[in-house]
This record gives sequence, structure tokens and C-alpha cells, in this order.
Amino acid sequence: MGENYNKMKPKFVYHGSAQKINGKLIPKKAKDLRKDVNNSQMGIYASSYINEAIAMGILKSPGIKGGSISRGKFDGTPAIDAVMYGGAPKQKYFYLYTLSSKTFNNIPKESFQFVSSKQVKPIKIEKLLVKKYLHLIRKATKMERIRWKKLK
Repeated sequence: MGENYNKMKPKFVYHGSAQKINGKLIPKKAKDLRKDVNNSQMGIYASSYINEAIAMGILKSPGIKGGSISRGKFDGTPAIDAVMYGGAPKQKYFYLYTLSSKTFNNIPKESFQFVSSKQVKPIKIEKLLVKKYLHLIRKATKMERIRWKKLK
């Protein structure tokens, strides 16, 4: 991927969800506690980095009080810091959707994140075991929980 990563549109993007959706994914208003306009658009959010979509699918699970994902790169490859602020997933499975990137646009400053304002039919839907991917998420530190509570 390296330096040209942001200049190339991937063929596929990925969307993680706690719910199985039959048919098309429908754009919804996103909620961003930081009030970032880019992360609170009406749309379907997806990532070109599969681990980010997996982490988001788990963080949106019932039982989790809140979560966040920071993005970056490590040695030119995508990296995330997925944080759970409280609770634990109460479901056994979550879903990973593989989507065509045709209707998706890259969100400024978010190199791996894309948004589509149009309905999208998944190319593939995978039912994944939550406990197999919990290693992608860490529990928040005490200071992180305090800052998160102030944002709510």
C-alpha cells in the first residue's frame, strides 16, 4: 500500500455490524461525539481496512457502552487502535459485509474510511465469532474513560 494508498480507490470496502441485514444497507445519520462533520454524515460507513470494519462490528454490539477507533499507519500498513469504554459484547456473532466501492468516497483525513450516500447491496456477508476477534479491541484506560464520559 505505502505512499500511494490514498490515491487509489480499493475495489472493495468492508462494513462491520452487530446486526444481519438482508437486502441492501441503507444510509443512516452517523453519531460522532467529537462533532466531526466528516464522521457524522448521512451514509453507509465502510473501511478499506478489514480489521477496522471487524472492530466496528464488535464495538456496535449490545452490551458495549461505547467505543472508538483511531487510525494510522505502521511501517506503511494500516493500523487501528480500537477502544472499548465500558461493558462487553453480549452477542456471540457479528457480521462483516464486503461491498463494492463504486458508490463510496474517501472521507478527508480518514485514509481508510469511506462513505456512501446510496443504498448498497453487499457482495458477501460473513457471520463471525466475536471472541475470535476481541484481540483487535482493548479496554480503555481510566483516563480515557473519564474523557469519554465528559464527551457524552
